[in-house]
Amino acid sequence: MDFFYDLLFKESITQSLFLLTITIAIGIFCAEKLKIGKFSLGVTWILFAGIVLSHFGMTLNSQVAHFAKDFGLVLFVYSIGLQVGPSFFSSFGKGGIRMNALAVCIVLVGVLTTLCIHWITGEEISTMVGILCGAVTNTPGMGAAQQAFSDITGSGTSTIAAAYAVTYPLGVVGVLLTIMFLRWAFRVNIQGELQRLQDEEANENQPICYDVKLTNPSIDGLKVVEVQKILGITMVVSRVFHMDGSEEVANGDTVVHIGESLRVLTDKHVMRTVQLLGPIQEREMEPRSASSLVSRRIVLTKEQWNGKKIGSLAIRKHYNVNITRVIRAGIDLLATPDLVLQLGDRIIVVGAQEDVTKVADIFGNELKRLDIPNLLPIFLGVALGIVVGTLPIAIPGLSQPFKLGLAGGSLIVAILIGRFGPYYHLVTFATTSANKMIREIGISLFLATVGLGAGGSFFESIANGGYWWILYGVIITMLPLLIVGTIGRLWMKLDFFSLTGLLSGSMTNPPALAYANSITGDSDRASASYATVYPLTMFLRVLTAQLIILLM
Repeated sequence: MDFFYDLLFKESITQSLFLLTITIAIGIFCAEKLKIGKFSLGVTWILFAGIVLSHFGMTLNSQVAHFAKDFGLVLFVYSIGLQVGPSFFSSFGKGGIRMNALAVCIVLVGVLTTLCIHWITGEEISTMVGILCGAVTNTPGMGAAQQAFSDITGSGTSTIAAAYAVTYPLGVVGVLLTIMFLRWAFRVNIQGELQRLQDEEANENQPICYDVKLTNPSIDGLKVVEVQKILGITMVVSRVFHMDGSEEVANGDTVVHIGESLRVLTDKHVMRTVQLLGPIQEREMEPRSASSLVSRRIVLTKEQWNGKKIGSLAIRKHYNVNITRVIRAGIDLLATPDLVLQLGDRIIVVGAQEDVTKVADIFGNELKRLDIPNLLPIFLGVALGIVVGTLPIAIPGLSQPFKLGLAGGSLIVAILIGRFGPYYHLVTFATTSANKMIREIGISLFLATVGLGAGGSFFESIANGGYWWILYGVIITMLPLLIVGTIGRLWMKLDFFSLTGLLSGSMTNPPALAYANSITGDSDRASASYATVYPLTMFLRVLTAQLIILLM
């Protein structure tokens, strides 16, 4: 019995590891078994499991707790950054400004709500800042507010940390409850929403295949590259069908004539331009059954081609094979000469069977190679993220320099590596299962540590009047989300997945994102929205927490 007692209550490295694992196990069991109808709190149950265990005296070694919390959070946000990195900047261009504007509104409404409660109730401003930081689950903001308070008063004693600890757990849950409420209020059908998004993305991103009958006399006798320049659009000509019934793989120097047909891949919105060549017929992305050429999907598994531009490979010249498309993360990309290849890409090639086989050997096409984990970008990226996160940034008017924090730095570095790593031949590919495993381990460690650290004073604080703090925190958490969430859904017509990512990112709330991902299936819309608004929101959360202390 003494052995079991020590394993639960006597702080040590071994005891801390045991508590972390048993807390996570209990939380995951509850997530799978305890549901209200179709709703479940998911991995957030780990937080509550930790609160209950720590209430009964089971606490972590302080050094282990700090490490597990920070390391878990870094793993979680870094895996998110790598996932959304390749499409981050394009998604930002499409709707990032609008998303960040909504996130700024959430931050400002939260600050105004905090100040209103302070003026109405007379609660100390330092306490209200702690409640605000806990309600929006922003640890860096709390630390910055404490430092600002200490600089002004010369004393490190304040209620900021206590108020933060009391309101943090329900700050996590408040975002989840808001998402659930909005889902119910707007009658969101997850499967229907997912199908609609998939249809929209297919229409936006997937190249369309046309057979064009050449009737325009002005292009008779021109090379394919000259035809492309005249049209002024991005397209890939994969084959030429001659009038005698034969066909050949096209390249830039292929000469075309009136009466021949071209197999063209391009975006749907340029159909009218393609029609300048002659009448067109939309086709499936498959070769003709009686064709002498074959179309084959080849997986890029050799690292030597990672980061290479398609144009630099001269595949058409050397092997008489045409690359028509590249499928990356489920998105079809036109195989333009400037497109940079990445490990794991699915490359669609057209040519004679023997030529296509040679190209397959060159690119690898061995799926087993992709099962080998690439750890360099993970550990190198985390190290760089720590540097960026701890780098002091001086801001005029603030007594202390601003820092992005470990989470903010890791997220930014992960996005940059995911986007630009292949340009420097850094292999950033990870299978979906590997990425999800890293993400789930990270968020589980983070939640378990927070729960085991909060439960010791959680119920006591509530009994001693902290229930008012909790009430204030719930208002600060949910009111801005409900207002902006309604505006985003009804007025701006945001899809539910993007909306959940926006709400989670604006509250710097990783558990809420984990829940959002659990209900959005294979879509990465929530993660992309989260990553889009997180950096600016983190900056504003830390800045406003200090400003309230300095100005009040």
